[in-house]
Amino acid sequence: MFPEYRDLITTLKSRDPHFSRLFHRHNALDQEIANMETGQTPAGGLAIEQLKKEKLLLKDQMYVILRKASVS
Repeated sequence: MFPEYRDLITTLKSRDPHFSRLFHRHNALDQEIANMETGQTPAGGLAIEQLKKEKLLLKDQMYVILRKASVS
């Protein structure tokens, strides 16, 4: 995710608690979705779709933070 911001992501994860929470929640959702899609965790399509929407919202929020931090 966002390879062009790899160094900035590392910096923000250690310096910005809000960004760090977003990042870790995004990764947790990614794993949870993967487990549901492979059948390791039982879930219906609607539940997976809702988690994917939440994950996308988090990604959008992180992108806004990365864009702002990259011009600072």
